[in-house]
Amino acid sequence: MREYLYLILNLGSLSVPLFYSIFEKKFHFIQYFKQAVISIVLVAIPFLIWDGFFTAEGIWGFNSDYFLGFKIFEMPIEEWLFFFCIPYACLFTHEVLKHLFPKYKLSKSITVILSFLIIAVIFLLLIFNFGKWYTAINFILFLMLMLYSVKYHLKTLQEYYPSFLIILIPFLIVNGILTGSFIEEPVVWYNNAENLGIRIFTIPVEDIFYAFTMLFSSQLIFNYLKQKRFEKQ
Repeated sequence: MREYLYLILNLGSLSVPLFYSIFEKKFHFIQYFKQAVISIVLVAIPFLIWDGFFTAEGIWGFNSDYFLGFKIFEMPIEEWLFFFCIPYACLFTHEVLKHLFPKYKLSKSITVILSFLIIAVIFLLLIFNFGKWYTAINFILFLMLMLYSVKYHLKTLQEYYPSFLIILIPFLIVNGILTGSFIEEPVVWYNNAENLGIRIFTIPVEDIFYAFTMLFSSQLIFNYLKQKRFEKQ
């Protein structure tokens, strides 16, 4: 049964958002399925390349007791599914929150202050930990995304920060299980020489910024594609 754990986590994360996408008629997120898939795939490609490189270099790896055994480029098929199931669930969550609570966002001034505080902290951590592969690449990409977004997509950040706090709840549960919380051994292990060594429960703190970069990038592309769809109507 344990070999199905990673697959169950992926499908469990996807099942409720996909069910409501199809059968909830008022919001009917399935109408944006094409835009969602394109945005997810475009972000998944570089992340899977990154994932494959880090797996090959031993910066992280996978416990064979917790997946079915079928691999592509040394990564279990469940890891590939992760980059599609989790972003879809998070796109759905953010869009539903916007639909239900259209005023659920930070003010422009708070968003700018918060963004630059985060940028400053991450920049300092990057400078002092530049030789650590996971920390360095993760934080460089995060900083690039943040600087770009503050300049060009501030309104989206205003909306997304509160949603990301909600998204962090299932993230901490799912990623906690993957990194060893509640189970005997981790599904995904990390070489601590290549990260800060700071954990939230069993989750490397870098994973939060990794998740934000992946999910917010998908959201930006999704927003662009959705706007193009409206313009054609």
